[in-house]
Formats: sequence, C-alpha cells, structure tokens
Amino acid sequence: MTPSISDPVVERFVAAVNAGDKDAFFADVLTEDATMSDDGSERDLADWTEKEIFSPQANGRMKVVEASDDGRSLVVDYTNDTWGTMRTRWIFTVTDGRVSRFETGQASS
Repeated sequence: MTPSISDPVVERFVAAVNAGDKDAFFADVLTEDATMSDDGSERDLADWTEKEIFSPQANGRMKVVEASDDGRSLVVDYTNDTWGTMRTRWIFTVTDGRVSRFETGQASS
C-alpha cells in the first residue's frame, strides 16, 4: 500500500517526477527561486534535476514508502536508470502553494 501524501504541492512534485513532466515540474510545482540540496550539499537545481530525474538517461521515479510532517517529509524508493533504486529521504519547504526548497539524500536505515 502506498502511503497517502497529505500535502497537495508535494503530491504534484511526485506526480511530475513520475510522469517525467519537466515543464509542469518547473512551471507548476517549484517557485522561481527554488533551491535544493543532495546529501547535505547545495546543488544547482536545474542541472541536478536534469541529470538525476528528467534526462532520458535518468528517467527518475519516486515510490513513496512513508510520509510524515503533514506530507512534507517523505521516505522514497527512488529509481533512475543511472543509479538503480535507493531508499532516500525528501524534505520539502512549501511557500505560497509551491515548493521553494527540497532536500534529498540517502535515508538512514
């Protein structure tokens, strides 16, 4: 059973990733000045999402395993064609109905 994501903005984030819909991801999900980090290191959001999610070589997908913090903290089995599947944690900051920051990285066991 897939856990329910109670935050509609985070739900749109996951849906855009799983659909490979880069246009919706940037136009409808993120703020214009959104930022992100991966394993504690700040990353260029456009470069990182292209490499890890949206390029045909990446083909990123998120399978939500656990949701908490009103749907703004997820544990996900994240899969892409580069790295395979790994358990990751995603933490979202939502501002005015869009994701203004997300932090991702390996989930602790």
